[in-house]
Amino acid sequence: MSSEPRKNSSPSFTELGLPQSLLRSLDDAGYKHPTPIQAEMIPHMMAGRDVIGQAQTGTGKTAAFALPLLAGLQMEKMKSPQVLVLTPTRELAIQVAESFKNYGRHLKNFRVLPVFGGQDYSLQIKQLRKGVQVVVGTPGRIMDHIRQNNLNLKKLTGFILDEADEMLKMGFIDDIQWILTHIPSERQTALFSATMPRAIRQIAHKYLQDPVEITIKTKTVTANTINQRYLVTNGFSKKFDALSKVLEAEEFDGMLIFVRTKIQTVELSEKLARLGYGSAPLNGDIQQSQRIRTVEQLKSKKLDILVATDVAARGLDVERISHVVNFDIPFDNEAYIHRIGRTGRAGRKGEAILFINPREKGMLRSIERLTKQKISKMELPSVKEINLKRVATFKENITTAMQRDISFYRDLINSYLSENDAAPEDVAAALASIVQGSSPLLLSEPEVKAKVTQPRQKKRREQALRPRQIQLPPEEGMERYRIEVGKSHGVKPGNIVGAIANEADISSSHIGRITIFDSHSTIDLPLGMPVEIFRILKKTWINNKPLKIRKVAEKDNGKENDRKDQRQKPAKRRKPKSSPPRHHARPML
Repeated sequence: MSSEPRKNSSPSFTELGLPQSLLRSLDDAGYKHPTPIQAEMIPHMMAGRDVIGQAQTGTGKTAAFALPLLAGLQMEKMKSPQVLVLTPTRELAIQVAESFKNYGRHLKNFRVLPVFGGQDYSLQIKQLRKGVQVVVGTPGRIMDHIRQNNLNLKKLTGFILDEADEMLKMGFIDDIQWILTHIPSERQTALFSATMPRAIRQIAHKYLQDPVEITIKTKTVTANTINQRYLVTNGFSKKFDALSKVLEAEEFDGMLIFVRTKIQTVELSEKLARLGYGSAPLNGDIQQSQRIRTVEQLKSKKLDILVATDVAARGLDVERISHVVNFDIPFDNEAYIHRIGRTGRAGRKGEAILFINPREKGMLRSIERLTKQKISKMELPSVKEINLKRVATFKENITTAMQRDISFYRDLINSYLSENDAAPEDVAAALASIVQGSSPLLLSEPEVKAKVTQPRQKKRREQALRPRQIQLPPEEGMERYRIEVGKSHGVKPGNIVGAIANEADISSSHIGRITIFDSHSTIDLPLGMPVEIFRILKKTWINNKPLKIRKVAEKDNGKENDRKDQRQKPAKRRKPKSSPPRHHARPML
């Protein structure tokens, strides 16, 4: 495994030897100069070398492997794929496929196909039979097509393993090695990973031929104009209450709120809309045309808040975003940098607020080490502070309204006063109550419940009588499911995460607590799983066993150990003791 030194001066795309059709596509996209990883990697891949790229997301690595592979395509060979790209998630598969499509837009008859779980098999089979040069997919679905002879890889010349460390976390390593044994040994291979764990290096050593290793260190220092704060809270409902208070206490122009799941973007946005905020969701399921309209509404101040996932917010640049709220902490520290970078641009001040639960303080310290900046703890405003602000805002709205033409309403009120025996201040108060509606203007102080103390002996006796809790209940925003695979089937958490992430298009970061018993397991998944995804999971297999997934009823939480897991020998029947003959009771006189 050789290592190449970095050059001091970066060449232009023209100097990299790319064909004119690709240079036209780059010019259309407005790309003038290659990024460091593109400048270093493209020449080696153009020369046919195997490469290892260690670089973070956002460094331009997709173009680093897509451009040289496109340059080497044999366009007359239409039926069999020449390039296979493996990605850990559906979102990344779609993104990489879209990049190939954009870079190859001036190549005649070029076709690329994203392949992933959760999409109709027949549609994928139809496209594969029609003929494609590039296939981008997740491991599980690629394996399915290979087994069913839908994917002919005999003419494969290029293989890319993208975000290898993420695949390791999701339990895909065995799948990757299986795929590597089913593709031609004579091929060009490129492996990309943000980190290089031992398992990834072992794959590189075994399957890559004398690879060039290129490491790109990304500068991830946040802007000094961004004021970073964090708030400790736990559970969806408590986090939403905290967010509501933050929205009232903070003076913001435009706000971007990050959550982990597509479902949460819709749920949180609807809750904010019910509070009266102009809010909209932004996720990967929203069509591009609708996404453009939503962003334009934020720019034109028709909306003030966007609730987004990381994938949907990529490339988002709106000047009026003054606040970025991390409603869910990202599992990737780099993602935090990209998130808060949406504010504090061009020397403007910005605010970044991070919600964490007590168990996530270690992740907070990791972010601080990466950014080399201290994130200060913030306290929620008190009820008294919020009420003072509400009163001030109410008065300010009156002042603003009086600056407009209110002559019609003045005449109307004078007419009412002449017809009714009412004081002007009472009429004004009545109008204010109409405007406010059923929702009170001021918040009430929370009731403090008195602590009821019990005698120590009674407390211990009650604790002893309580049933032993086997499992903790699901966290807020999660539901518990039972699957019929367990320790006796050789299943491990990585197998479960990999299968569900692949087939159901659920990122590993959104999969909750997994508990493995002897003959079954339980897993916590995001609340409100769509019916079609549930159907897919019902047909999913792990270790040659069907999942047979079903929702665990609330009353069964913590009691999932089935009778098979608690086999007990039947108690021996005892012979009944002989009882004395019964005598009829004499009637009382």
